[in-house]
Amino acid sequence: MMPVAPSRRPALTALVLLLPLVSFFLMLGATPLFDVDEGAFSEATREMFERGDFLSTYLNGENRFDKPILIYWLQALPFMAFGATEWVFRLPSAVAATVWCYATWQFARERFGADTALAALTVAATAIGPLAIGRAATADALLNMLLALALFDAWRHLESGRRAPLLRSYVWIGLGVLTKGPIALIVPGAVTFLYCASRMEWRRWLRSVFDPVGWIILAVLVVPWYAAALAIHGQNFIDGFILKHNVKRFTGSLEGHTGSLFYYVVAVPLLLLPWTAPLLAALRHVRADAATSVRRFLWLWAGFVVVFFSLSGTKLPHYVLYGSTPLFLLVAAHRDGLRRAWPHLLPPTLLLAALIALPTIADHLSRGEAGNPYYRAQLAEAHAITSPAYHAVTIGALLLWLTVATLLKSSIWSRLSIGAAICVVVLTTTVSPWAGTLLQGPVKEAALAARALGGTVVAWRFDAPSISVYRGAVTPLRAPEPGELAITRIDRVPESGYETLFRKGGVVLVRRLEP
Repeated sequence: MMPVAPSRRPALTALVLLLPLVSFFLMLGATPLFDVDEGAFSEATREMFERGDFLSTYLNGENRFDKPILIYWLQALPFMAFGATEWVFRLPSAVAATVWCYATWQFARERFGADTALAALTVAATAIGPLAIGRAATADALLNMLLALALFDAWRHLESGRRAPLLRSYVWIGLGVLTKGPIALIVPGAVTFLYCASRMEWRRWLRSVFDPVGWIILAVLVVPWYAAALAIHGQNFIDGFILKHNVKRFTGSLEGHTGSLFYYVVAVPLLLLPWTAPLLAALRHVRADAATSVRRFLWLWAGFVVVFFSLSGTKLPHYVLYGSTPLFLLVAAHRDGLRRAWPHLLPPTLLLAALIALPTIADHLSRGEAGNPYYRAQLAEAHAITSPAYHAVTIGALLLWLTVATLLKSSIWSRLSIGAAICVVVLTTTVSPWAGTLLQGPVKEAALAARALGGTVVAWRFDAPSISVYRGAVTPLRAPEPGELAITRIDRVPESGYETLFRKGGVVLVRRLEP
């Protein structure tokens, strides 16, 4: 373990340590809930209170077996205090992502030194993938935090032989199983196995994995809720959670989320924007890093996650983030070896330029034939909702970044860190609210209009769970009866027999007329 040297720049250290708070809490509630995932998690939490049932989750009155219970319990805590608002449902993710960043900083500080620790925290707090899930009302930021804590403590045990960090890792794994299921067992178990196998330390791995006290901790954390869910729902829980949302996710393509074997080869560099070039540069050191125990462990962690999910039938970008934590550390560890400034400074330049062009791109797509009429109608509002402030912020950010990149006399890493921070501020304060208003604003407005009108409201051939959150009531998924209100898409309303009460973008609120 490397001794921690005191920082020579306390003011800079304080600024960097504030980055996670800016990234994950700044304007956290400024964006409507995105469907389907954010709407589904939030509505399932709201329905726990409506039903008075805190052991099972339901979505619009139907069983929801997608995820275990922990994230809903954590969302329920601020919900009790502050009610149903966007930032309330996102708060557990923001807290988890912040802890994730600081845990990464502490781990790096103990093994790589104070400067590398700050660099790793900077990557963790500003990369696009962690930024997105750390501000989303889903289970992914929480699981990433728990996987990081589990594997950090697993390494502390492997490094020192001490039992305390091993037992802590069982705690994090148990909470992970309550967050998202078996994946919280698979990743730590496989990564530690691969590391021990690479050193021919089979018995060491077996002793760690079959620690009796560890399994007692695991059982105490995991068994009560799983046993209760099985007792309440029986075979439906096995079919829904175990078979559909775990086994089928790996063996087949669930809900159309598929991709090639090289899906994550493309996804990882994009999710680590604007740190893509340093990531590619770090890959050149894999062979040399294998000679250093902790770096071998980190590469095995990242590599296992990429390979495992590449073999999975269901592919979603955020799955590979379970292996992003070691990349934060490895990218930071190799920062002094960066050469030729322009390849490293190009990604933030392109990203900021793309943000300027987003309204024009959306408007262009709305005029084409790609996609369906609903999404084209949503995108058609792009220019109408784009204020002068949007252009001022995005163009100003690009000009500021170009000034930093070309005129600031500092290291490539320092300039790239400033660029990453600029991207975070632009995304959180300007682009995310704009995108939310464009894609989800009409859904929210239609739900609030239906709430004001009262009566029975259904979601008709339209999977948008946030409708129920904003209405504050279950919204059945079915066709409307005469006299009932329905929220649906513009491409799914018959030409006659319905009165249009609200229409914006691709969303309409209609009343079915009496025959």
